[in-house]
Amino acid sequence: MAGDPHAFAELFMRHRDRLWAAAIRTLRDREEAEDALQDALLSAHRAAPRFRGDSAVTTWLHRIVVNACLDRIRRRKAHPTVALGDGSHDDDAPSAPEPVAPVADHDTRLVVWEALGKLPADQRAALVLVDVHGYAVAETAAMLGIAEGTVKSRCARGRAKLAGILGHLRESPVIGGNRGSAAGVRSGTGAPRDGSPSAGVSQEEHE
Repeated sequence: MAGDPHAFAELFMRHRDRLWAAAIRTLRDREEAEDALQDALLSAHRAAPRFRGDSAVTTWLHRIVVNACLDRIRRRKAHPTVALGDGSHDDDAPSAPEPVAPVADHDTRLVVWEALGKLPADQRAALVLVDVHGYAVAETAAMLGIAEGTVKSRCARGRAKLAGILGHLRESPVIGGNRGSAAGVRSGTGAPRDGSPSAGVSQEEHE
C-alpha cells in the first residue's frame, strides 16, 4: 500500500463516502470538509509505512480524517473569521422544522443537527466526537488535547443544553437513551451535506 501511490489513492477513494460523512459531521462545512479530506489523504499516505494492521483500514483512515478536521478547527480558532452558527447559513441549508406534531426520524435528525449548532464550540466538538463518532472519552481527550474530565464535563453540559433545546422531542426514540440527544444522529444516514454551522474547539467556558 505504501509503495504504490495510485493503489493507495484508489483505496482512499473507495472509502471516500464514509470519510466524507465523517468530515461533514465534524466540520459542518462543505469546503472545509473537502480540504480536510485532501489533508487526510496526504497524511495517510505519509503514515502508510507505519500502518501495521492493528485496526481495520477504514478505522485507521477515519481517525486520520477526524484529526485532519480537528487540525483545521484549531487553525481556524487561531485565525478567527466570521463565526457561523448565529443565523449564518448557506441558501440550501436545512431549517429546523417547527416543534409541532410528531416529527419523522429524518426531520428529527435535522433538528438535532440544528441544535448542535447552537452549542458552544467546545461542547459541540466533544459531543460530536463522543456521541456522533463514538470515540471513547480517552480518545476524545487525546484528539482535543484536553483532560478526560474536561471531555466529560463538556459533554454533560452540552447534553443538558440539548435536552433544553430539544425538550419537545423528548419522547422521540431517535434522541432517546442515556448518551444524550446527539447520539440520535448516528443512527441515521449521516450529516446533511450542506454548509451548516461548523463544529469548533474553544477554551473551557466558565458558567
